Amino acid sequence: MPALTAAMQAVVRRSLHGRVSSVMNAGTSIGVIVAVPTVLFMVGAWRIAYLSFAVLAVLGVIAAWLFLPSVTRIVPSDAADPPPLNELPWSRLIRLTLFAYVMGFVSAAYWIFAPDLVVTLGGLPASATAWLWLAVGVAGLGGAVVADLADRNNPPITQALMLMMLSASLALLAASPDQPLLTAFSALVFGLAYMSLTGLYLMTGIRLLPGRLSVGPVLPFMAVSLGQATGSPVVGVLVDGFGYADAFAMFAALGILVAVLSPFYPGAIAQAEEEEAAEGDTGLQAAYDHQLQNEEGEPLEDPLEEQEEQAATPS
Repeated sequence: MPALTAAMQAVVRRSLHGRVSSVMNAGTSIGVIVAVPTVLFMVGAWRIAYLSFAVLAVLGVIAAWLFLPSVTRIVPSDAADPPPLNELPWSRLIRLTLFAYVMGFVSAAYWIFAPDLVVTLGGLPASATAWLWLAVGVAGLGGAVVADLADRNNPPITQALMLMMLSASLALLAASPDQPLLTAFSALVFGLAYMSLTGLYLMTGIRLLPGRLSVGPVLPFMAVSLGQATGSPVVGVLVDGFGYADAFAMFAALGILVAVLSPFYPGAIAQAEEEEAAEGDTGLQAAYDHQLQNEEGEPLEDPLEEQEEQAATPS
């Protein structure tokens, strides 16, 4: 994601950054959907499945080499310097990082052990896990819309609601692993909640770090990834010691506890002393528009768009 974000900022017009970033964020859901046939038709051939994905990864590397630019975005000369490190909103950045880390930590239970739970504890066939991932992918496509609405309304409330939904999906799966419809519904809830939260964290990171093109979008994703990396072995230990149901219940309880603390989420994305944002200054695109500002704190115009407007204006 960091490399894709840098490439987007280098070659895509600023007015399209929000739309392109939403598509990239939804790529996780599309990838999950595409992987469904692998689960359905290659259940007993996991070596071939892994080899197939390895080949796809190599093709992705080749595509990145060919299509991603080798230079980063050039910051306009009239852009204001980013705030010095001692003036950054460290309290808000730390809170954002902690919330993103815990969400990744809690979600690791579903990403890693949900298929094992429905097969081992629920007695469902291994092929049934394909529909689990299909539901996660389809619901995840709606996450970008929810994240955009969060910026227009109340990010802490959205953070609380979506983290509660994510926790509820864990609890529902642990309570009814032998019910295909309920497991599919839990996957729908999980996919929507997970992608909504990642979109919300992306938007908050951009808002909190204007002028730092490569840090704002990357910081929350690194925190989520670190949470997943550390959460996976913890889930494994708990499953080994207490069983799938109790382990999922513990992680769901942790998610609910953190959701209760959501009033501490950096919800006032704009600084407290700034005036309330206008109706059009919300959403992911608005966050990118304000990423580069002039000395007066106003968003910079995209030079490419200015040239296109001048060319379109009759002399």
